[in-house]
Amino acid sequence: MCAAPHPAGDEGDRWSIGELAERAGVTVKTVRFYSDRGLLPEGARTSGGHRRFGVDALGRLRFIRALRALDVPVPEVRRLIESGVDSGGDADGAALAEVADRRLVEVGGRLAALRWREAALRVVATGPAEERAERLLLVGALASPPSTAPLARFWRGWLPPRLPARLRSAVVEQAVPEPPDDPSPAQVLAFARLHAFVSAPCGGGALPQPAAHSTAEGYRPAVLYAGLTEAYGLAAAEMRAGRGPHAGGALDCFAAAYAGARGVRDTADFRRALAGRLTADPRIDRYWELVTEVVSPPSGPPVPVPGTLHDWLLAALRAETARGAG
Repeated sequence: MCAAPHPAGDEGDRWSIGELAERAGVTVKTVRFYSDRGLLPEGARTSGGHRRFGVDALGRLRFIRALRALDVPVPEVRRLIESGVDSGGDADGAALAEVADRRLVEVGGRLAALRWREAALRVVATGPAEERAERLLLVGALASPPSTAPLARFWRGWLPPRLPARLRSAVVEQAVPEPPDDPSPAQVLAFARLHAFVSAPCGGGALPQPAAHSTAEGYRPAVLYAGLTEAYGLAAAEMRAGRGPHAGGALDCFAAAYAGARGVRDTADFRRALAGRLTADPRIDRYWELVTEVVSPPSGPPVPVPGTLHDWLLAALRAETARGAG
């Protein structure tokens, strides 16, 4: 049976700390905590120094509880109260929306971490018995969600030294995959292996460099990488359409990038020599295999990445030069 409301008056609308706690459905300790921090309005204290609270304190306490139920930190609660949100001072809801937006970002980050952790546990739990220890060490070396910084360092060490900063950043961004928000166990394992690949002692600049990274006088790596970015974009459209390697605009752009970097004309002889040189270049195929696993959905066709686009263009170049030779 509900208690009868107190009549208005000097004492009827004033409650002790215990009465306020009971009406709000919280503990006395909770009321004291917020009162001690100046977040609850108090009425005049009794002659014995006991706190008294009114209806406004009950409304404030309910407001605080609602915010804390959404895990809004106490300092944020204080700022909202000081701005008058609970008493009509946020008529357009802007202050509340700002706090909610910040919490959404934080909660999203925690959820992403939990999703990665769940998938990482599945990598270990569902793997072949003889691989579980190895898989544990692989996924255990990653944060949840993982950082891409080691992959970026790998590419900064691999790329030729004379690239303009903006172009270098664009190439690194294209080469470094973003971890998926909701990864499958296979994607987590691929990213863990990718992390191990670039973190190995022979990673980065210690790997053999392709001829395209020449530091010879007159060679222009910036021209090459700017042209390759365009060629890869054209080839990606062909691959997504399901077309196999063939002559056309993507291949012309690819060959022109290499010719322009060397300051020579793009001729049939140049293309034949280029095909042989690129075939003999050191490769990091394992890197691109893992990147493809990371960025491709569990079902559906693989997503084109720079390594597979390069392979498509090189296959087109070989086919063209072979026909010319015949």
